[in-house]
Amino acid sequence: MKPMTVPNAPRPANTAALLAPDEPPPFEVVAPSVTSPFLILCDHASRRIPRSLGALGLPDEELGRHIAWDIGVADLGRLLAAELGAWLILQNYSRLVIDCNRQLTHPDSITKKSEDTPIPGNQAVSEAKAQRRALEIFEPYHARIRRELDERTFHGKPPFLIFLHSFTPRYRGIERPWHAGVLSHRDTRMAAPLLEALRNEPGLVVGDNEPYAASAQTDYGIVEHAEHRGLLHVELEVRQDLLVTPGDLAGWSERLARLLRKVAA
Repeated sequence: MKPMTVPNAPRPANTAALLAPDEPPPFEVVAPSVTSPFLILCDHASRRIPRSLGALGLPDEELGRHIAWDIGVADLGRLLAAELGAWLILQNYSRLVIDCNRQLTHPDSITKKSEDTPIPGNQAVSEAKAQRRALEIFEPYHARIRRELDERTFHGKPPFLIFLHSFTPRYRGIERPWHAGVLSHRDTRMAAPLLEALRNEPGLVVGDNEPYAASAQTDYGIVEHAEHRGLLHVELEVRQDLLVTPGDLAGWSERLARLLRKVAA
């Protein structure tokens, strides 16, 4: 399947295609049910780099780190979708190629440095090549989300949006105490009760806009897909060392599904 294109998107001239015809499309849809009110989005589900970009000049051990993707989140998303009977849309390429949770004008849209690691293949990206990354990865992913939201709204069934992420347990040498974080921006209708519910779970330390704070500058999805449409939503972060074994993943998917159903009700 060739990548989808977006009508009226800028087409960079004289720039070769980013994705080869035999490479995966920019997103994957897992749709076990059309009746579930939940729609789960994973912006950073993969560490994959298009062959045309090589490895962005990075060794494999760097691409396996959190700088390239949200470790464990794809597996968690699949299990959570199964628990909820929910739709799941996963982004299929590394955030180092283009970050699908950043505005295209943001300096970290195509980042030159992640944490303390320079990204050699991003140091001198021309405007035309940046547009090609947006056209073939960023735009199709978000167009598919918009299409799903449009269809559900048209049929009078607006979804609960779950933006699912994971975070590294240690950042620049500092240990992070939270097991999970609940993120929100202007609309806390879903985030506030879910935060309370998670904090009532035995043994959990849960951050309120920690370890990251949602904002219009750093979060594309919440603003574009949720706030602009007035949809109930929440952004969730789970610590990556808690998403290692099948038991870890099953435990978190069961817990989140149980609490999300409670909050949605």
